[in-house]
Amino acid sequence: MSNVANEFSLLEETLLIEKPEKTEPLGILFWICVGWIGVNVLAAILANVLPMKNPLFEDYNAINVGPGLHHLFGTDDLGRDIFSRVVFGSRVSIAVGVGAMVIGFGVGAPLGMLAAYKRGRFDTVLTTFMYVLLAFPAIIATIAVLSFWTPRALLKIIVVIGLASVPLVYRVIRTATLNVATKDYIIAAKVQGATDRRILIKELLPNIAPIGVSFLLIGIATVITLEGALAFLGLSVNPPTPSWGNMINEARTVLAQNPWLVIFPSLALCLFLLCLNFIGDRLRTHFDVTEVKL
Repeated sequence: MSNVANEFSLLEETLLIEKPEKTEPLGILFWICVGWIGVNVLAAILANVLPMKNPLFEDYNAINVGPGLHHLFGTDDLGRDIFSRVVFGSRVSIAVGVGAMVIGFGVGAPLGMLAAYKRGRFDTVLTTFMYVLLAFPAIIATIAVLSFWTPRALLKIIVVIGLASVPLVYRVIRTATLNVATKDYIIAAKVQGATDRRILIKELLPNIAPIGVSFLLIGIATVITLEGALAFLGLSVNPPTPSWGNMINEARTVLAQNPWLVIFPSLALCLFLLCLNFIGDRLRTHFDVTEVKL
């Protein structure tokens, strides 16, 4: 019995096996960020039924009014309620971020997984094509397409940015899949006769999902920032439809008279982006899997 125990102990000391490191709790700050994101998304979805003023109503008796009981965030130079415009503006910004990344992942992620798993000529040709697309700045391509594709609408902006994000999503998912595709349990599944479909769905997908979710959240934050940049160029949704980017852009002309016009949408944008980035980074760290010695 003692010889068996000694051999097992020796095996533990010399064998490297794949296991997740002991992870720490996500932490209270993580859940605060999740809660803030949830509040923003819920408010955007329920904006029409919430007891708020019409974001397009112009009250000429309350122009450039400061924050107060009747107007929580004050009003703009046309008498429109800033609070309701921030809430309704979150609809556009969040819709662009989520919609574009859904398209990017819907196209780029399956192609990245297949290329890394199949390898060979398929991987070489597809990866070369995606790297050629990556060599051309996505923001330049987005600006060029939206400049000529008129009239602009929310769906067009989502589609253009989503397609522009496909090469980057492909690169991230392909790299993550390459790191997993050579693991022992993948080789064992192939030896046992598992189909490619089963290996991709049952073995590869669950192991690259944490990286995918983390990049998805950071990608949404990046796209929302891009929408704000497009608003400064007049390439986002057409006024008077509010978005966080549009509101900040419109506030430039009256910033000296009414700083609240830029403070509140900027604060909403910054907090949302900070929370998304923190959640994505925390999830990546929490679910990180490495090879450790027993």
